[in-house]
Order: sequence, then structure tokens, then C-alpha cells
Amino acid sequence: MIRIEKNLLDSVTSGAKSIPRRRKNYNFHRQYSDTLQRMLNAMEPLSYIQPHKHEDPDKREVFFALRGRILVVEFDEHGNIREHIILDPLKGVYGVEIPEKIFHTVLSLESGTVAYEVKDGPYNPIDDKNFAPWAPKEGSTGTREYIGELLNKLGV
Repeated sequence: MIRIEKNLLDSVTSGAKSIPRRRKNYNFHRQYSDTLQRMLNAMEPLSYIQPHKHEDPDKREVFFALRGRILVVEFDEHGNIREHIILDPLKGVYGVEIPEKIFHTVLSLESGTVAYEVKDGPYNPIDDKNFAPWAPKEGSTGTREYIGELLNKLGV
């Protein structure tokens, strides 16, 4: 039995807060070759996941908010916002499934945020994500400005 309890969330959150990336995974799948990837994803505000899609190979991705608030944004091929949702378990908005071939990003809106993430496997870092050419790369200058623009456009 795998238990997902407060102590585990606190531990993964502490790890996310202690690294420059401000984001840390805790994997439940045993190997990257597993056909179902399951993990906790602890994210702090201003952590950045470059908009991307899972295509060739096509993969679905599901996020459930266990703690905190998570902004999930879908984009069209040109970077225009198509749809968004704020996952907030205290407001009864728990999760979202992103279909394959859809550009998306995920942003933490609150310190201590943890998502349970499920994604089709296997995981291969070479072809797992197709990054959006219209968004800054993770770790590059301009990521904070890009996050600010997204939040401003959505009134968050």
C-alpha cells in the first residue's frame, strides 16, 4: 500500500523550497519504463514549467490538487490562452486531465502546493515533452516576466 499523508507532502514541499528550481517530484512508479507514471509534484510560486505538449509519443496528463492552489493553462499552437482552471481542493475543484497534443503549463499559486500527477508512460527525457517555441526556456531570463504576464492576462 502506498500512503499519501501529510508527512510525505511536508517532506516533498520542504525539498521543493530548498532548491533553486522550486519544484520537486516524488515518484511512485518504480521505473521510467512503467506504462503509468505517478508522482507527487511539490511546487512553490514562481517555479516554472515551460509550456509543452506530449506528442509523438502522445500522452495524457492528469493533475489533482492535494494541497494549495494550482493554475493549469492550455494554449493553442501560437501561444494564445485557450482555457484555464485553478485547482483548489478547498473550493471543490480537484483535478484536470490534459489531452495529448495540447500545449499547457502548470503554476503554483500558493506556497506548499502539491499535486498528484498521473501521466502515460514510459518516460523518456528525450521525447517526453515538446516545448513551446514561443515561451522562455526553464532557467532562462524572462521566465518571471512570462509568469507575471500569464497571471495578469487571467486576472489571477
